[in-house]
Amino acid sequence: MLNFLKAIFQSKTLLWSLTKNEFKQKYIGNILGIFWAFIQPAAMIGIFWFVFQVGFKSKPVDNFPFILWLVAGMFPWFYFSEGFATGTNAVQANAFLVKKVVFRVSLLPMIPILSAMAIHIFFIFFMFAMFLYYGYTPEIYWLQIVYYLFATSVLLLGLSWLTSSIVIFFKDVGQLVAIVIQFGFWLTPIFWSLKMVPERYHWIINLNPMAYIVDGYRNSMIYHKWFWEDMHFTLYFWGFTIVVFILGGFTFRKLRPHFADVL
Repeated sequence: MLNFLKAIFQSKTLLWSLTKNEFKQKYIGNILGIFWAFIQPAAMIGIFWFVFQVGFKSKPVDNFPFILWLVAGMFPWFYFSEGFATGTNAVQANAFLVKKVVFRVSLLPMIPILSAMAIHIFFIFFMFAMFLYYGYTPEIYWLQIVYYLFATSVLLLGLSWLTSSIVIFFKDVGQLVAIVIQFGFWLTPIFWSLKMVPERYHWIINLNPMAYIVDGYRNSMIYHKWFWEDMHFTLYFWGFTIVVFILGGFTFRKLRPHFADVL
């Protein structure tokens, strides 16, 4: 871990350059360019708000406007889904670095994650602005968002190490990740409340690590609860995340010598 952190520091300039290139390559040729990174999530939020608030006339959730409750769950999911999908293809997308450049390849999955994080930070401040617009004053609990951002990033890095190394040899992994993201969206309590599910089934929903993150964003912004107040959930999340992080790092390290032969 210390060597990995040292490698990040030593390669910070290159990482920054590759992250900027990631932005340019994704939206090159579009008239609005990078603005699509912000327009697409905002449009989805607008659609869900219209369907559930206007169409189904969803009532406030725990006396909070539905739109605020919704964005507190949707924004972290946008970050996770974007980081996971692009992180899976990180090594393939930067094959030239694997073949020709002396570069710590294990840093490659960080590039799309950093790219997705930059967009997510914008939406975090946008979320803050929405709460202020609705008349809610800043609370110290809002600072807890930094913790949940870090937790999501560690989970993403472990998953990306695992999938980005395997997908090189088994292309079907990319399709499997897309299915996991699709199912995960509906199985995570993003636009539906966990209270709608009988309590005896809550443990099944909570097996999903993103349920912890979504719940954490809402605890920070709406319910004003610290993450250590539900220590069992916190310990489960970090236990799961550490296992994924170690498994992903081990798999990446074992398969790394064969990347150049296959790419």
